[in-house]
Formats: sequence, C-alpha cells, structure tokens
Amino acid sequence: MATSSSDRVPLGPLSVTRQGFGCMGLSHTYGRADEAESLATLDRAVELGINFFDTADVYGLGHNEQLLAKAIKGRRDRLVIASKFGNRLDRETSGRALDGRPDYAREAVEASLRRLGVEQIDLYYLHRLDPQTPIEETVGELARLKDQGKIGAIGLSEVDASVLRRAHAVHPIAALQSEYSLWTREVEAEILPAARELGIGFVAYSPLGRGFLAGAEPVEATDRRRQHPRFQAEAVAANSKRRAVAEAVAGRLGVTVAQVSLAWVLSKGVVPIPGTRHIAHLEANWAAGDLDLDAGSVAELEAAFPVGSTVGARYPAGSPPVPGLQPA
Repeated sequence: MATSSSDRVPLGPLSVTRQGFGCMGLSHTYGRADEAESLATLDRAVELGINFFDTADVYGLGHNEQLLAKAIKGRRDRLVIASKFGNRLDRETSGRALDGRPDYAREAVEASLRRLGVEQIDLYYLHRLDPQTPIEETVGELARLKDQGKIGAIGLSEVDASVLRRAHAVHPIAALQSEYSLWTREVEAEILPAARELGIGFVAYSPLGRGFLAGAEPVEATDRRRQHPRFQAEAVAANSKRRAVAEAVAGRLGVTVAQVSLAWVLSKGVVPIPGTRHIAHLEANWAAGDLDLDAGSVAELEAAFPVGSTVGARYPAGSPPVPGLQPA
C-alpha cells in the first residue's frame, strides 16, 4: 500500500516525517553555498511539512548549526533537530580526530546548544566511533545528558552491529545513521537487521549517492566530492552504466532518476535525509515519497547495483574508519 510523503515514523521516542533534510551541503561542502538560498530552501522544507533536520558540529565548523538556528527560530516546537559530535576537525591543521570521551561529549553538546539556540537537541549522535573510548562510556554520558534534559534521544552513526548492541545495552538507542543508497548497500548484511531487531530507527544519509544517483557530478573546484574515489573518471564511467538502469526505470515511470533512487531507499522502511540547496530539487525529492515502486522495478534496480559492486571507495584515503563498512 502506498504511503504519503507526510506520514510520520518513529525514531525511538521521536516522531519524524518519512523523509528528513540533511543540512551538511548548506555549508560549502559541495562547492559555494549562498546563505539566502540555503535559508529559503530550509523555509520551503518546513512549508512542505518536513519536520526532521540533521546537522553536526563539524559541518562548516559550527556554521551549519548556526545557519539552522536562523531557519528554526520561532518554530522550534514543530521540528525535530538532530546534531552530532565526536568527529573533530582542527581549524588550523584541518586534521581529524575521533573523540567520544565523556568530558568532550558534555563540552560538545553545550557548544551545539549555544549555536543552535535551543535548550534541547532532540536527537544527538556520536558521529563516529572513537576507538580509544569504550562505547559504553560514551553512551553512559549521553544518557546522563538526556536525564538532564540537554538531549532528547541518543543516536549513533556508522557503527557495526556489535557496537550497536553494546551501546543499546547501556541505554536505548533511538537511531542509527549510516550511508545507504543503491550504490552503498553493505548495511543490509548485518547492520540494518540488527537495528530492526533492537527496534532502533535507521536514518540513511547520502541516499542519492552524494548526487551521483540524481545524475549530478562535481562542477566547482571546491566541491569535496572531487577528492572521493567514486567521483574519479574511471569510477564515474563504470558506475554510470549502473545508473543508466535507474534512468531507464525513471523514464518508464515518468519521473526523475533522483526520485526513483530515493523511492528505492524509502521502500526499505528507513528515513532518508537528502540535502540540497535548491528549492526545485527539494520539492522533487519530497514528491518521491509518493512514488510507489513495483516489485519488478525494485528487482531491476537491485540487480543493477548488487552489494559491493560500486567502483571506488566511499571516502578518500585517510578518512576516519567506518567499522563494518570499510573499504566500501
């Protein structure tokens, strides 16, 4: 049975729209971002009915949270705000460090609360697992922050099934966020089944393959995707052959390839958080929630994108490791 794009689904104690909005790209990650355009897009997202907005302290080194603060002012009670900590970027060296220490968790949440201009962050994730800090210690501190009302629910990002189970034993985890799309399906083996078994919501970031599955490729020199193996010429040539199948499905259904790719993710019962700086793209993404793919189309898409077949690693060499998902 087809569902409406505006239907709500649970993430632990939270109720969110079937599709959220990923804010990262509003802070120059994929080339230059215009603040007025970004705010207009966020305004339109709220008008459409989207209530779930995802940011992180590392996006734009705080800029992304400050931008979102402007967009949500005066309508905070209608929205679910998610942010993350633990994936630190040094302003001077641009080096990264993973930090899940309890003391840092408290320091980070206080800073994010100030930037967002809110009293509570509805969903607060550990952005990446800190191999030097047991997950039990990190989640224990997040549970204390929840008890104090600073966060509403606890999330984890890019952890494997065993870590997810250990964390959930300390305190219920509301959501797991990992990359999931037609060209990144590795979570289907163990991670997504574990989340479902434990009753943990799954949030899919980059559901359009950082734009590739929407037919987009980097244009600007400052676009971070230029550093990604999957966006190098040889990989693009190979992966475009698979995308052509999605394009054919889209043509048959009279929709865009982005809508087909997003509808496939939605068919898996997860909450995708596509991001864009353009209102037209936002509206098209939202409309994908009303596209009900038939079984034949789903099978055709999955045959074109078998697990592990995508050419190129997900992240550049030297990026923080992703437990259970490397080198994909």
